[in-house]
Amino acid sequence: MKIYFSCSLTGGRNDEAVYGAIVDHLLSAGHDVLTAHLARPEVMDLEQVVEPGEVYQRDIEWIQECDALVAEVSTPSHGVGYEIACALQRGKPVLCCARRGARVSKMITGNDSPGLVVALYEGREQALATVDAFLHTAARLV
Repeated sequence: MKIYFSCSLTGGRNDEAVYGAIVDHLLSAGHDVLTAHLARPEVMDLEQVVEPGEVYQRDIEWIQECDALVAEVSTPSHGVGYEIACALQRGKPVLCCARRGARVSKMITGNDSPGLVVALYEGREQALATVDAFLHTAARLV
């Protein structure tokens, strides 16, 4: 599957280890992660040289191209919220996963859109199991 992975960039990178674990897990399972670079420590330097309009166009094209969107939403991010909404409007299955205890926007937790799954996890292994369960279901929709 082609996966759009979404995570906080400018909102904070405290969950970068989990971002990396999710992306590495997806790649090792044979998925094409269109945004794998977002999980890497050097992403801030890479994205700094790209103009905002280019980022917008590129990311919208990737959302259109993907089969599903996986978002780690523990750290609030305007961009992640926008990407989630875009994917849902296009009928893409979306997983929003967050650390148990993280304050997640009610615009996410209260959203009953078809195809949206909101899941809390405790620890890396549970996060990866949550992603696997979501993709197992999403694969049947693609």
